[in-house]
Amino acid sequence: MSLIIAIVIALGLDYWLGEPKRLHPLVGFGGFADGLEKWLNSAQGLPAKQNDTLLKCKGVLALTLAIGPLGFAGYSLEQTLAGSPALTTLFAAVVLYLAIGWRSLIEHAKAISIPLSQGDLSAARIAVSRIVSRDTQELNEQEIAKAATESVLENGADALFAALFWFIVAGIPGVVIYRLSNTLDAMWGYKNSRFLHFGWAAARFDDLLNFIPARLTALAYTLCGSVNGQTQNAWQSWRQQAGTWKSPNAGPVMAAGAGAIGVELGGSAQYHGQNQERPTLGSGSAPMAASIDDACNLVNNSLVLWLAVICLIAFMGIV
Repeated sequence: MSLIIAIVIALGLDYWLGEPKRLHPLVGFGGFADGLEKWLNSAQGLPAKQNDTLLKCKGVLALTLAIGPLGFAGYSLEQTLAGSPALTTLFAAVVLYLAIGWRSLIEHAKAISIPLSQGDLSAARIAVSRIVSRDTQELNEQEIAKAATESVLENGADALFAALFWFIVAGIPGVVIYRLSNTLDAMWGYKNSRFLHFGWAAARFDDLLNFIPARLTALAYTLCGSVNGQTQNAWQSWRQQAGTWKSPNAGPVMAAGAGAIGVELGGSAQYHGQNQERPTLGSGSAPMAASIDDACNLVNNSLVLWLAVICLIAFMGIV
């Protein structure tokens, strides 16, 4: 019961307060991670193969130094508070609140869909540039909607469901380690000359932690596709298209999500001035402003499903 109470409090805090505007712990962690990267991300004067191996080893060290102490601190605090269930629940709720981004995700999506539905492409481009890494200056209406819809579906898994999963499985240290890992992947997980080898460990560790939550999210998206009569479409999209995507975890999530809201995602996109042709995800109409709202509704419906399952599991005494 304390688990459910902590989750409800965390979601309530996020719904009413949103992300902290000041002094968010992840901002401080990001600064610490930047310092680690500047300190360790170099391996000059060695043959290329040895250089790459050394950078990977340094990436493992950086990942350990960034996550290990804070994960242990979370475990220690959880054990220290174990004698007081009320304090443990409250502290766990606050930690989970800081780890999720439900309201922020929906707000960013609405900041795109509203001007886009009003024909204000300039405002929509600015808003979508805040949540995607592709070039947004020349995007048309359909491309803006596609970028935003993809981001909502993928980040629903990363910013909400994976955090809930690891909180349920491993409590405070679990959600702390997951959120820090996901942050490091966002900072170091680029496949460019600077991070290809140094960021390898962070990217692979994040892939590992997201493997099960991503598929549970895809399952929730598929089941909630029944609201639009798209469950079969979601299942077929997941089964046939997930493996074609470059990310092993984003593929199932985005394919099932696209199928569940009946749109076709993927295709051409510009990144750093270069065009990339990506596999098709989902099946249905071209995305538009309403597709962004549909993706938000899918995330919300999936959250309701998750909460129902969590309550059922707790009632059965499994967690």
